[in-house]
Amino acid sequence: MTATRYLFPFMICGNKRLTWGERTYVMGVVNVTPDSFSGDGVMDVEQAVAWGKLLVEEGADILDVGGESTRPPYAARIESRLVGAGAGRGATRVQVEEELRRVIPVIQRLAEQVDVPISVDTYKAEVARSALEAGAAMINDVWGLKADPELAAVAAEHNVPLVLMHNQLDTEYADLISDIRASLGSSVQRAVDAGVRPQNIILDPGFGFGKKPIHNLDILRRLGEFKEMGYPLLMGTSRKSTIGLVLGLPVQERLEGTAATVAIAIANGADIIRVHDVKAMSRVARMTDSIVRGWTPPPER
Repeated sequence: MTATRYLFPFMICGNKRLTWGERTYVMGVVNVTPDSFSGDGVMDVEQAVAWGKLLVEEGADILDVGGESTRPPYAARIESRLVGAGAGRGATRVQVEEELRRVIPVIQRLAEQVDVPISVDTYKAEVARSALEAGAAMINDVWGLKADPELAAVAAEHNVPLVLMHNQLDTEYADLISDIRASLGSSVQRAVDAGVRPQNIILDPGFGFGKKPIHNLDILRRLGEFKEMGYPLLMGTSRKSTIGLVLGLPVQERLEGTAATVAIAIANGADIIRVHDVKAMSRVARMTDSIVRGWTPPPER
């Protein structure tokens, strides 16, 4: 990985300081949904809290709690081909009240019981506001402020990190990387105009969202072109349908494929990896970091 010039060298997230370029941070996924594509969604508060605590024990630096599946229709169609079931539909939209009912108790409990920052995976301003008041310290918006621009004002008011992900309804591009960069640039401008501090912005190219498998692989290959924008990058490749399509495997058998994408993402500039299998991917991240960023051997005894 070539040296990266970050616009800002670090970020404060809750009670943690995230220093860019030193190592890769691991974001563990806590899905409080019945229809998660990854098959790990739970609806019981106790189970969700226990899962989050386990992920922290396994090495998660951040927990990302979400109450609405964001599975895109295109990815759902691929999944249906792989498992031979259903018509392959996208996720069901969840109303604000239901999303709040799902995530707020989990966030409240986790904020009391773990010492890592909690991110709320939502594109709705009302949900984000309540989640931050409940103890969350980051917002992860899969629509990059294009679904609910008011989300930016919430992030600015609470002075918290904001992940801006690229997403779109179709899979058509004039020029893939240039189009995604332009869209992310627009999201950044919306955030800054609303008062979000630039040092609180994280970018996500949106692997698997509004993209065909060939697009996703190209994004991984050319991730360095997003690093040129100067912001830290989050990558979420874990168990995605592109891996399933390449390997011809169902979601529960994509650990090795995920590991390959995580290693390549880190080598090409990812600062945060969003994963379901935290223990395994923490090890992949540490090994990749030792190659990419350097390694100091422990002192001899």
